[in-house]
Parts: sequence; C-alpha cells; structure tokens
Amino acid sequence: MPMWAQAMFWGTLAGGALVLGAWLSWKWTIPAKLVSSIMAFGAGVLISALAFELVDEAVQGGGLWPTVAGFLAGAVVYVSANALLARSGAKHRKRSGGKQPSEKDSPGSGTAIAVGALLDGIPESVVLGLGLITAGSVSPAMLAAVFISNVPEGLSSTAGMKKAGRSAGYVFGVWGGIALLCGGASLLGFIALDNAPGEAVAFITAVAAGGILAMLADTMIPEAFEEHHNLTGLVAAVGFLSAFTIHHVGAGG
Repeated sequence: MPMWAQAMFWGTLAGGALVLGAWLSWKWTIPAKLVSSIMAFGAGVLISALAFELVDEAVQGGGLWPTVAGFLAGAVVYVSANALLARSGAKHRKRSGGKQPSEKDSPGSGTAIAVGALLDGIPESVVLGLGLITAGSVSPAMLAAVFISNVPEGLSSTAGMKKAGRSAGYVFGVWGGIALLCGGASLLGFIALDNAPGEAVAFITAVAAGGILAMLADTMIPEAFEEHHNLTGLVAAVGFLSAFTIHHVGAGG
C-alpha cells in the first residue's frame, strides 16, 4: 500500500473509534461514573503519548526551539478556536451529564458541536501522517493512544447529545463525517510535510501536541472529573502507563 494511502487509512481507522464510542453510548445507557472513568483513562493515554511520542521526538528530530514555538502556537490556536465555538454552544461538547444545549435552546449549537469535535480530532490525526514521514511507518503507540482516547470521547459526547435530544442521524453523521475527515487530515499531514526539513516537521508535530494538551485540559479532563470518585486519578495513571508500555514495547524495549 502506498505511504499516502497508509496515512489516510490509519487516520480513518483512529477516527472510527469515535463512531465506536458513539454506537456504544447510543445502544446502552452507561453509568456516569463509568463514563468519567473511561474519559480519565483516555486522558492519561494521551498525556503519555504527548510526552513520549510527540514532544520528545520533535525535539530529537528538529531541535528545542522549533518544538517550543510549535507547542505554544498549537495551544494558542486551539484555545482561541475553542473559545469562539464555546460562544456558539459547543463548550460542553464532550460532557455526558446533560450540559449540552439542544438546538431549540441554542440555535446553531449543533453545527458548533460538530465543528468543535472536528477541531479536537484534527491534531491527533495529523501526527499519524507525520509519523510515516519521520519513522517510515505509523507509530503503534500513537495509533493506540489516539484510538483508545477516541472511544471515550465519542461515548461521552454522544451521551450528552442524546440528553440534548439530538437525532441518531445527526449523531452518527457527525462522527462518521469526522472519521473520514480525520483520514484526510492524516493524509494532509503526510503530503504537506513529505521531504520537509526536520525543523518544519518538529514545529508541526509540536503544534499538534500543543493543541492536544489544550484539548485535554478544556474538554476531556473536566468530563473525567464530572462524577468524581476516589479512583479517578488511579484510572488516569493506568491509562498513562498503558500508553507508556506500548511505546516501549513498540520501540523494542
């Protein structure tokens, strides 16, 4: 399979985890504490992937200052875009506890939620395409981290969509469309930076990393603590260690 096709395939597969999470949430009513625990696990997984798969490798491949600049740029861009979407009703797009507004309560919020969900997924997908440039193959640890974290994202957000009265057509149309666009984002990351200097690849990788960390703080971590219980921190730690272990096994120990 050509490299560009691999980039699109892996990005779509990782994005498809959102559809899987949505289906689980639509089919069954999942207890709020379990939703929060799953989200905490996903947050721990992504934090580990940021540290060992993105930021560290960006520094090694392109140097400290391109990585620092890219990380800050990614965080600023994400936070700015997220603030705009929050004003349109997408602030609680990953919340499962009935905080999402209905279209009747907040006209246009459905579109804002869809755009916000896409905003959350793009950075993760881009780095999958970049991994094919830097390593010649998709990183098993990064793929696992994105897939594992996307399941609770789709699950939690869909629970909130159900409570807000969104239709099945809307819910699965959003997640199915985002899965396809995630594949496109991964392809774009590969095509745009193929044969680019190491500094440029490091900068864009760090942009994605900064956006992912900002997304975690703004959307996933609040949901992880929505139904707080004594094991929340432990579950996040297990998620971190799971991704860390996959990273080291994939790297040959």
